[in-house]
Amino acid sequence: MAKQKTIPQLEAEKAENERKIAQLQHKKQQLENRITYYEKGERRKRAHHLITRGAAIESVAPLTKVLTETEFYAFAEKALAVPEIKGLLMEAVNEHNRAEQKERY
Repeated sequence: MAKQKTIPQLEAEKAENERKIAQLQHKKQQLENRITYYEKGERRKRAHHLITRGAAIESVAPLTKVLTETEFYAFAEKALAVPEIKGLLMEAVNEHNRAEQKERY
């Protein structure tokens, strides 16, 4: 039969377990902070990407600056539906993919 623990032993075990809980909670907080940091980084990259693309469009087509977002989206949909534009876009994507393949090998 197991020997019963004394009150001081139980209190010491309790204190040790509370210390371990505090350590684990701290570790959990560190991991949550790291996740948040990486998520923010991805959002920043995406925001930067979208801003630079928008700026590029405005620089080559300055008239787009006066359009509302709805008007701009309607324009973009129409422009990208034109077969010649689709072809140019596909050409650019294919060229990009070829360049990426060369970099890998």
